[in-house]
Amino acid sequence: LAPSEYRLYPQDRAAEIDTLNAEIYDRLNNGVYKSGFASSQEAYDEAVEGVFDMLDKLEERLSGDYLFGDSLTETDIRTFVTLIRFDAAYHGLFKTNRRQIADYPRLSAYMRRVLMLPGVRETVNMDHITRGYYAIKALNPTRIRPVGPDHIAKLLDP
Repeated sequence: LAPSEYRLYPQDRAAEIDTLNAEIYDRLNNGVYKSGFASSQEAYDEAVEGVFDMLDKLEERLSGDYLFGDSLTETDIRTFVTLIRFDAAYHGLFKTNRRQIADYPRLSAYMRRVLMLPGVRETVNMDHITRGYYAIKALNPTRIRPVGPDHIAKLLDP
């Protein structure tokens, strides 16, 4: 995903990266699944709160181009893969529908920057994402999937 000139895990930031990665995993990457597959209202409420607390924290953190300033790191990649699926799949299907990523100006600009990196756009197949997620019978027994909107076009042409 990243060209070889990127140092995705710089040793001088390793502890910071590991700490933020753990929080992003628990509250966002896995948080959307905790929400979507919650078996009680309490579990769902807790998961959704964690997801949106994390999104708010990331929105606030993004004062530079990436989560660690001007340098792309593995944290950006693990965050991007969840964010790119968020509005298309997690927002509706996993009931993380308090806000969309499109409602976060810095996160939207961040996603656009990552998406425009050489080779990244070619790794994102929104049709594959929606087909895959909306085929989860436990969450979508009818397997009907939405027809839009075109999230990539919205990102690239705000």
